[in-house]
Amino acid sequence: MSRKLWLLLLLIVLAVAAGCGGGNDSANGSPTTATAGNEPASAPVCPPAWRPGWQKLADRVKAPVYCPSWLPEPLTGEIGGQWEAMHSVLDNRSYLIGFLWYEANVAEVHVNFRGYPGTTAIPNCNGRPCFNDPGEKKTIAGLDIQVYNVNRGADTWHVLYAWETDGSLYTVSQHVVPGLGLPYGTVTANLDRIVRGLVRIDAQQS
Repeated sequence: MSRKLWLLLLLIVLAVAAGCGGGNDSANGSPTTATAGNEPASAPVCPPAWRPGWQKLADRVKAPVYCPSWLPEPLTGEIGGQWEAMHSVLDNRSYLIGFLWYEANVAEVHVNFRGYPGTTAIPNCNGRPCFNDPGEKKTIAGLDIQVYNVNRGADTWHVLYAWETDGSLYTVSQHVVPGLGLPYGTVTANLDRIVRGLVRIDAQQS
């Protein structure tokens, strides 16, 4: 084999190797993001603009809370921000934080976060369980998730994921709106990704 032909073959091999490695985002300096079907390559982070609100909530309820590192567009997880639509903290320290975007006959994205510090009991809504019709059980990012398909109150028409941590019940839910592009499968994929990206925020000692 001539030296010229050998060099040509070597260049082809190197070009193929470079092409095969081109899909590695971290090697190219691009941030790694979670997708519905893949685990994130690095630990999720509560965005700096969102963390103060979640820290304040944790301090107020004197219990851990879970800050999302991702929400479906256009929502952000900033408490007190543009998309926060519900903010309720009761005397028993249970809370509801809801984020909502809505355009009539166009689209709706509605995600709720709940926490029940000090209890794992399912709350009542007008004498009936607020979370009902238990479905699939799954483990995501170390959390044992129970899926509920029929829910009441602010979670009506939502799929809801519930889990227990340190003797407290936590939930995240999203509204199913098939006519606006959010069928059951899309919502559960979003919830999988939300849970995968949760960041625990502990209450600070006073």
